[in-house]
Amino acid sequence: MNLEEKLEFFKVLVAIGFKEIEIGFPAASETEYEFCRALIEQDLIPDDVTIQVLTQSREHIIKKTFEALAGAKHAVVHLYNSTSVAQREQVFRKPKNEIIDIAVEGAKLLKEYREKTPGDFKFEYSPESFTGTEPEFALEICNAVLDVWQPTPDDKVIINLPVTVEMSLPHVYASQVEYMCKNMVNRENVIVSLHPHNDR
Repeated sequence: MNLEEKLEFFKVLVAIGFKEIEIGFPAASETEYEFCRALIEQDLIPDDVTIQVLTQSREHIIKKTFEALAGAKHAVVHLYNSTSVAQREQVFRKPKNEIIDIAVEGAKLLKEYREKTPGDFKFEYSPESFTGTEPEFALEICNAVLDVWQPTPDDKVIINLPVTVEMSLPHVYASQVEYMCKNMVNRENVIVSLHPHNDR
């Protein structure tokens, strides 16, 4: 969609009554960035609506994301990095501890930018390709991010568990989600979000 189409679609979602609207990945392209800026500068986001944006756990992308959000009243900043066996071994060629470092550094940067950016910003983290990640490692990396963010009853965070690529039956995914919910640190201050697919 072009900018005008995105703006029109956003207005439709607001008219329907959505209160949380994911608007995209502002650092991914000029159109995505301009869309975020237009919503804010044209005052198109009602006070009771929270926008959400996606960002990779990379410093220059996080910086550009917060630049795009300047002036936003409420936003969820959704951080992610790849955690699956295939991506670790074939794409990043990094061991588990270095993948955790990527997530932790991104989590720290989000905190730093939130402190110097006016507005009400909440955080979300996704271990990308969660279903292709060993459950114990997915838990370890999510807990490492939670240790940085230190959620509270007044500042809860979202942990999203995505089926980035469908690779098993639904009951397997359900068991993975249950494992995370039972073992996650600070669980009472974490909202668990799911990103399923239906392509099998």
